[in-house]
Amino acid sequence: MPRAIWSGSVSFGLVNVPVKLVSATSPKDVRFHQLHDADGGRINQKRVCSIDGEEVEFSHIVKGYDLGGGRYVVVDPDELAGIDIEANRTIDIEEFVDLSEIDPVYFEKSYYLVPDGRAEKPYALLVETMQRTGKVAVGRFVLRTKQYLATLRAETGPGAGHDALCRRGGPGRRAGGPTTADTAPTQKELAMAAQLVESLAAPFDPSKYTDEYREKVLALIEAKADGRSSPRPKWRPPPPRSWT
Repeated sequence: MPRAIWSGSVSFGLVNVPVKLVSATSPKDVRFHQLHDADGGRINQKRVCSIDGEEVEFSHIVKGYDLGGGRYVVVDPDELAGIDIEANRTIDIEEFVDLSEIDPVYFEKSYYLVPDGRAEKPYALLVETMQRTGKVAVGRFVLRTKQYLATLRAETGPGAGHDALCRRGGPGRRAGGPTTADTAPTQKELAMAAQLVESLAAPFDPSKYTDEYREKVLALIEAKADGRSSPRPKWRPPPPRSWT
């Protein structure tokens, strides 16, 4: 299985499923390196200060937002990490929609979500419920300081089983395995989960989704530019316990 690039949980209603995010595709691009034509040596890129022309060590490089006119607001990584710590580890499902309502232009990358730890049973319950109801989940999560609107769907097709949720289907890597007797949901569990999905079902309307993380980052930058204290993140209750 490919290395996980994110770990957290899928959350909707009272359900909380620990998962890991892995890439669904393997790049096949042909890549070239820059070489010196005289001796074939690799060309190295240097970080040089535009003011004094000196090379700068990575430890002395900070993030700055351009205000224009040569003015910058310096933002510390800890300030970004503290904006919304819950969103960094949770894919919050907001509604379930029909996949046919989502224009493919909205899709950017493909990932697999695989169960983490002892989450195989609630994971299998969510996947099979989505397959039976014919719905896909829409939610938001933060990956590498950027918020994404994500579509989670149950993978279908030969050999798919109940092995993956992903933002968008695509060729390449596979992840997970089929549901076993130990993880198969009961009919009562499926009926309850289907009711929850139907209660969150709605037509897909992209206009009602805003990039909350981006708005909070801009609020932080504006506060620092005006010399005001940075806005503090709101307290959130701890996430519900996982179904195991």
